[in-house]
Amino acid sequence: MIKNNPYFQIIILSLCSFLSVAAHAANQLESVRIWAAPESTRIVFDLSEAPDYTYFSLDGPNRLVVDLKKSATKVALKNLENNSKLVKGVRVSKSPTKGDLRLVIDLLKPLNASLFSLPVTAPYGNRLVVDLEDKTLTTATAVVSSTPVKTVTQAAQSSRDIVIAIDAGHGGDDPGSIGPSGVYEKKVALEIARRVSSKINDTPGMRAVMIRTGDYFVNLNKRSELARNSKADLLISIHADAFTSPNPRGASVWVLSMRRANSEIGRWLEQKEKHSELLGGAGEIIQNTDNEQYLAMTLLDMSMNSSMAIGHSVAGDILKDLGGVTDLHKSRPESASLAVLKSPDIPSILVETGFISNPKEERLLSSSRHQENIANAIYKGVSRYYHNNPPADTLLAQRGGASSSSAKSTKERTPTAYVGSSTSSNVKHKVSRGESLSAIAQRYRVPMSSIKQANGMKSDVVQLGQTLVIPQS
Repeated sequence: MIKNNPYFQIIILSLCSFLSVAAHAANQLESVRIWAAPESTRIVFDLSEAPDYTYFSLDGPNRLVVDLKKSATKVALKNLENNSKLVKGVRVSKSPTKGDLRLVIDLLKPLNASLFSLPVTAPYGNRLVVDLEDKTLTTATAVVSSTPVKTVTQAAQSSRDIVIAIDAGHGGDDPGSIGPSGVYEKKVALEIARRVSSKINDTPGMRAVMIRTGDYFVNLNKRSELARNSKADLLISIHADAFTSPNPRGASVWVLSMRRANSEIGRWLEQKEKHSELLGGAGEIIQNTDNEQYLAMTLLDMSMNSSMAIGHSVAGDILKDLGGVTDLHKSRPESASLAVLKSPDIPSILVETGFISNPKEERLLSSSRHQENIANAIYKGVSRYYHNNPPADTLLAQRGGASSSSAKSTKERTPTAYVGSSTSSNVKHKVSRGESLSAIAQRYRVPMSSIKQANGMKSDVVQLGQTLVIPQS
């Protein structure tokens, strides 16, 4: 019989042995990528399946050891591209468990490590991500773009530049959206961001800081922190839109939704140690007072409303110029719950430069000429707003003269898109998505009660598209 045939038994034993080895080394490490940022490094392990892993740190010398369960690799780790100032290299070491793969990341100094897995997302498969950051790093700093020397008069030396933080979306292992011919959003965003930054730095009284200057990823929560540490007056995040069909097209500008704003205020209220960071001297004054929570909430609400009002106005100015160089997907600022817009103390906007999923716009967004046109439109909108509304302590305000500076300071938070005729004693405001009565009152520096009285309102509720008369105080 076949089952008693010795050759058949040998085949069965060989097959079982092969299946056993395959089961123990089911997951293959297919490649390793190192993404170096100025103050951190991300290492990405590309795997054939979702990873099952453990890790631990060692010192003398400093190492991070990662054990991948039931895994194997044929990758030549000695040939990895590595420009990191934190990581010496990656190597394979003997695993104490048969069938497991032990990887050792040799570090140049003690680092904080964060590990997590990512599922299949085009163009990448399963991944294990290792984020490494310097333990001695206390404050994050954005990169100040190469700025030409600006000559100022002796009287203006005490005045500061207006600081614009430019955030190129995605980066590193996060390509963002990918166009039909393979153009990456992260590359388009960085090119346009560099052009905007250059134009701002060429403007006396203005200075740009780049959130990322190369092809690496910056944590979404850290982008606002970098802008804050740079004392930014405005944060602009640059992206390219995408959709499941190739039909949508056009640029748009987004601001924070009121719902997300309210949730962020609540989150910041719980972090008492952050109050001074957000509220400056006021945060220190209200510390340990009986009404600290109430006062902090009031100040944070005012700060958020002011930031949102300025962001909405800048967004409107940018849209005017974008409409002259490209199609607009939305002709008015749109509101959304986006992480990069959530800072309560920094006016923040997100510019979608076009749909990279649209073949025609993908070609445009890859063009240097179109990138220059988009960058110029963003710059013109920002420059026009801050030349018309310079903060009082800035060089731009001082150059406008004392009386002009005072007038501009007063209207600094008035959204020009909705202000009516200046010859009238009252102005009119059309309620847009996400706005509340308190936010509108803060924008125009008018008590809520005055607005309610002028419009015969019995409650604080406003409706989308409602036109309000704003009495002038």
